[in-house]
Amino acid sequence: MTTPPFGAVSARDIAIVSAQLGRPARDVIGIAAHCICGAPTVVATAPRLSDGTPFPTLYYLSHPAATAAMSYLEATQVMAEYNQLLVDDEELRASYARAHDAYLADRSSVAVVPEIEDFSAGGMPDRVKCLHALAAHALAAGPGVNPIGDLTLQRSVWSPAVCECLDYPGVDDAARPVGDV
Repeated sequence: MTTPPFGAVSARDIAIVSAQLGRPARDVIGIAAHCICGAPTVVATAPRLSDGTPFPTLYYLSHPAATAAMSYLEATQVMAEYNQLLVDDEELRASYARAHDAYLADRSSVAVVPEIEDFSAGGMPDRVKCLHALAAHALAAGPGVNPIGDLTLQRSVWSPAVCECLDYPGVDDAARPVGDV
């Protein structure tokens, strides 16, 4: 098995993620996607937390502007629309099932946790439950892997190509906004 392509974690990354989340980051094993300025956007989290708890969400969206944008989409009933797309579009449904399999393969390449072996994230493979998780997977895996995550990112007012980072309190040399790219 190969390890998914996420970067190493620095103490600075952990400090930024902790500031983004407003709590100490737990069991981060990699940075799966970055903002254009280099700040963490998606963290990879251990499939089994240090306290022994199974944790199915390998890819976790941490960037505050991205999470706010996904929350906005969820509030506008986009998930119901995407669930209907899954019912109506056989090709989309098959692609979404492949995204589920890809997510499981990424997570099992880190560790196999029997309690969550068949559970991915975001409602995959049958429904759309959490746009945050699906967008995180799309950002981590790249375009074309998670079709619902891709649709969500396309529809979002947030973009990883436009920095909306903050000066994170307590983080030396924190990511700074660089404007439109």
